[in-house]
Amino acid sequence: MPLAFSASQALQLPVKHHAAQLAAYLDDEQRVIEALLEGDHLTAIGPGRYRYTVTKLQVFQLQIQPVVELVARRSPNRIELEAVDCQLEGLGVVDDFQLSLNSWLEAQGDALIGEASLGVSVSQPSLLKLIPPKVLEATGRSLLAGILLGIQTRVGQQLLANFEDWCLSNSSR
Repeated sequence: MPLAFSASQALQLPVKHHAAQLAAYLDDEQRVIEALLEGDHLTAIGPGRYRYTVTKLQVFQLQIQPVVELVARRSPNRIELEAVDCQLEGLGVVDDFQLSLNSWLEAQGDALIGEASLGVSVSQPSLLKLIPPKVLEATGRSLLAGILLGIQTRVGQQLLANFEDWCLSNSSR
């Protein structure tokens, strides 16, 4: 029986300055995605497609590193990210690993709102067979919640700073 766990995080971030430019900023897809994620772990692989190497994670005695292929979609005032493929480095061959990520960020008035949902389904690795599945699932939920909290923190700091820089560079043109 595979282990399955998920987490989600909502965002409501007030923007004090230049809020009228939020929609135009969200149209600068690569810049926004680099600000949302760690830019040095992100590679553009085609129009609207990115490869993101997640920082190595320690789960009990295992060290794993997901490499996720993301698709970005834009619509007025909104950008969406979805994971379409994921390879898991560090566990050897895992045939049934599945990662889902669906997230969106939208300009609404003088705020950025959004939501991210992250889920994983995987068989119990042989190195962890002695640990009860419920403990592994609770650990997995905690790990995913921590990843989403880290992204939310980056959005609250990095993205707003990046937006301010973008506004300044656009006003000087």
